[in-house]
Amino acid sequence: MNLLRAKPIETNLTKDTGLKRVLGPVHLTLMGIGAIIGTGIFVLTGIGAANYAGPALVLSFVLAGAVCTCAALAYAELAASIGGSGSAYAYGYAGFGEFPAWVIGWMLILEYTVAISAVSVGWAGYVNDALQAVGWGLPGALLHSPFHADTPGIINLPAALIILSLGGLLLSGAKMSALFNAVVVCIKVSVVLLFIGVAAFHVDPANWVPFIPEPALNSRGESAFGWHGIATGAAIVFFAYIGFDAVSTAAEETARPQRDLPIGILASLGICTTLYIVVSGLLTGVMNYTLLNTPSPISDALLHVGVKWAAGVIALGAIAGLTTVMLVLYYGLTRVLFAISRDGLIPSFFARISRRTKSPVYAIALMGIIMALIAGLIPLGDLAELTNIGTLGAFSVVCAGVLVLRRARPELPRPFKVPGGPILPVLGILGCLYLMINLQRTTWLAFLIWNGIGLLIYFGYSYRASLLNDADKPGST
Repeated sequence: MNLLRAKPIETNLTKDTGLKRVLGPVHLTLMGIGAIIGTGIFVLTGIGAANYAGPALVLSFVLAGAVCTCAALAYAELAASIGGSGSAYAYGYAGFGEFPAWVIGWMLILEYTVAISAVSVGWAGYVNDALQAVGWGLPGALLHSPFHADTPGIINLPAALIILSLGGLLLSGAKMSALFNAVVVCIKVSVVLLFIGVAAFHVDPANWVPFIPEPALNSRGESAFGWHGIATGAAIVFFAYIGFDAVSTAAEETARPQRDLPIGILASLGICTTLYIVVSGLLTGVMNYTLLNTPSPISDALLHVGVKWAAGVIALGAIAGLTTVMLVLYYGLTRVLFAISRDGLIPSFFARISRRTKSPVYAIALMGIIMALIAGLIPLGDLAELTNIGTLGAFSVVCAGVLVLRRARPELPRPFKVPGGPILPVLGILGCLYLMINLQRTTWLAFLIWNGIGLLIYFGYSYRASLLNDADKPGST
């Protein structure tokens, strides 16, 4: 059994694959910002500061951003030379072969599915807060799953409905989804800049002392603060950075992928990393980090200093921000499934394209129903950390893929190349592995179980169903 068999690498990135090429560098940059600016700023900044790093959360974002930069440069090189729909899955296929690519693809499915479901629950909380402000709050039975630990309900209705609504938007085609994303991204970036402008005048430097709190147990009984807390904080807030991966899934819907993909990946990451560092610094300067363990730390901080009107605007911006995060990740998930299905590793159902919109409609519809059920009926809790470990695993393989392909296929055209020789890809691998080590044991256990299921599927179905079996037959071309 040859687990490292691989299909030929396609270098013609403008061929007709059935998907419509309608996206440019601005679309891709906004797509990246749409997925990156959201949960990280509006939720994880408070959690990371209160439970792990204190004011040194700034350093957590610097560390996570540095690791992401190495991965982003690797993505940019592979996107420019290989392209293809499927993100890290396609790059793993080209660099290592079918079985490693399957493992990566299976991790990406976990990453996107759990992330979208988790973000939808946060979105539902913000929406209900806004409804309560005008006296229209929903009953608890429609906000909690039947298995919620404290207050069991019937279904988290807003979380389920937003996923189904975004599925409907994606069914209308990539162009319409990109236009919607662009409008909402402008709104939420404006809201983030509003926070920066207001918070800058309410900073109390005493809140930054001590900048790196002494090591101690946090409210969850976990070891936190000190350098370990900074590293753990980086692993937690890494959830904020998963968005640029979705940019690379748009290769087959990009007009000039060799030029535009590197621009979209690097521009969105650079803009968002800068905003994260500035916001986390101001947030811990406005409000003591011990008070930030809330679902809405940004608006709470402004309420703390008495700027109520801005807090209300921030809440609306958070709703917009989380909406685009879900939209772009949902888009990325369906394109990963499209690529895996096209290679025969999962049923062809996922690769069927609408004649009208040129979108993988069946994958969009089925995954929308599945994620709506997960968000509505299953309490996610710390399961969201699975997104981080899946992302970090995929990023490390992408960095390794750059090194492997440079040696195995030096003749491939590389319009963009990671500077510094092998140094940055190696640093990317080591950085991802280091952050993975800092995640909780329960996360690792769930991750291993998920990959065990993936192995059963691969050896029970995918290996025999792979299109490479047809390519290996005598007389095949």
